[in-house]
Amino acid sequence: MTDAAEAVAVAGAEAYPRIVATLIRLTGDWTLAEDCAQEALVSALERWPRDGMPGNPGGWLVTAARNRAVDVLRRASVERRKLHELALLTDPAPTPGGEGDVVDDRLRLIFTCCHPALALDARVALTLRAVAGVATADIARAFLVSESTMTRRITRAKARIAAAGVPYRVPTGSALVERLPGVLAVLYLLFTRGYDADGEPAFADEAIRLTRLLDRLMPAEPEVAGLLALLLFQNSRRAARRDRDGNLLTLDEQDRSRWDHAAISEGLAVLDRAGHDGPYALQARIAAAHATAATGADTDWTAIARWYDALARIRPTPVVRLNRAVAYGYARGPAAGLTLLAKAREGGALDGYPPALAAEAELTARIGDPARASMLFRAAAALVDSDSEREALLRRAVSLTATGP
Repeated sequence: MTDAAEAVAVAGAEAYPRIVATLIRLTGDWTLAEDCAQEALVSALERWPRDGMPGNPGGWLVTAARNRAVDVLRRASVERRKLHELALLTDPAPTPGGEGDVVDDRLRLIFTCCHPALALDARVALTLRAVAGVATADIARAFLVSESTMTRRITRAKARIAAAGVPYRVPTGSALVERLPGVLAVLYLLFTRGYDADGEPAFADEAIRLTRLLDRLMPAEPEVAGLLALLLFQNSRRAARRDRDGNLLTLDEQDRSRWDHAAISEGLAVLDRAGHDGPYALQARIAAAHATAATGADTDWTAIARWYDALARIRPTPVVRLNRAVAYGYARGPAAGLTLLAKAREGGALDGYPPALAAEAELTARIGDPARASMLFRAAAALVDSDSEREALLRRAVSLTATGP
């Protein structure tokens, strides 16, 4: 039973977003799509221990969900055309040369979720729930609200989309440009959800796949290329982020021969189309500087600091200012980094933010105060939710204690 439950969890993480997106397109009913996806998972938990694992677990779940939708629609006497499409387990044929040649259901669903009729936080939350299958409780934690509050927000967002008659498609013309920033933000958050220390890698893979589709749809849009390059550079390090015991490694500790150099080469080619001015293009150039350095000592921190200067001018968020301080700490010395970090903290913007404490700890260690640095690493460890990150911070604190005076 434990093996079956694990298999359902693995298959569900991959198949759930695809099931929901497909059923929303075929039925237009968000609740029905999510209910059928959930019921397929429940059915798998009941049947797989008894009947054995299917050869294609994801396909089994998709078929089970569609069959469930057929039953519900038949009982409700819904329009024959939709019922016929579902019963045949086929999709309507795409229009030759139309968007069906480029995009798929999940990309259509992202654009539907990112309609400007919704507030930005509602767009992000709805997309994470509907497209990525992220649990409502996890989304609520990310937004610092209760699960019941987030449930109401998502429900209201679905209702607003239905009431407004938002079409289930990728828009064109000015509507496409208008909705693009929200879509890029959601794709980046989806990637981050998968790339985080204890994240689900399938989310990162899905974000890259969808960004590739969007790049095909909008090949002349530099920020789409910038985001794709950024994701490729970051994801290229995934296999090298842990040692044999599963411990997280810093960038300098990683075996760079284990990086995905094909992905880095692809990222560099994509970056040529990204321009220099947009926030994702600038972040991609920073990531490229790390990805192309043969060793940590070869990293061009002066160029990275320059790119952060440009990024801070157009996106002066506390996190960007924090990262800029770290870059200056390497480009011009830890004292310069600590000075900029103090400025970034003005007004309490980074209070209680673990990466800010960890950055201060690293700069403090490099300036020659291991005791205070160890204390700061421990303070950061006490605030993180990830077990892997907590252990990594505590190991750093212990190493400084062992080498201190």
